[in-house]
Amino acid sequence: MTVDDEVGQAAAGQVVVGQVLPELTIPLTRTMIVATALASRDYQDVHHDPDLAVARGSKDVFMNILTTNGLVGRFVTDWAGPQASLRKVAIRLGAPNYPGDTMTLTGTVTSVEDGLVSVQVRGANSLGDHVKGAVKFTYLEGSR
Repeated sequence: MTVDDEVGQAAAGQVVVGQVLPELTIPLTRTMIVATALASRDYQDVHHDPDLAVARGSKDVFMNILTTNGLVGRFVTDWAGPQASLRKVAIRLGAPNYPGDTMTLTGTVTSVEDGLVSVQVRGANSLGDHVKGAVKFTYLEGSR
């Protein structure tokens, strides 16, 4: 996973509407997809058994929603810094994340009101948008 030098550079009080988060590129390996499904206790066969995934109509195993949710939250908190506390992550899935592809996460600050920061997030792969959504966070007391 790669991200540029701006990680953790957002400081409380310095976040502004329209601010663009640095892209995060995530290589989608079979190991990552299977391991994260199992780590989140998602034992659905479509996340770890290629033959059964194909039998159920998929081209291969694919990433589960819990992993996507975690990656979206991590994308925002890596940028916002260690004092950021997630308040809400609301996502909608689109195109599946398959092994061998890459997902690129992007985001833009859409509001900053009374200490609550909202970020619009998009994660795209070669098939289109894998995830779209919004993340809300605050900074912990004493971090301003």
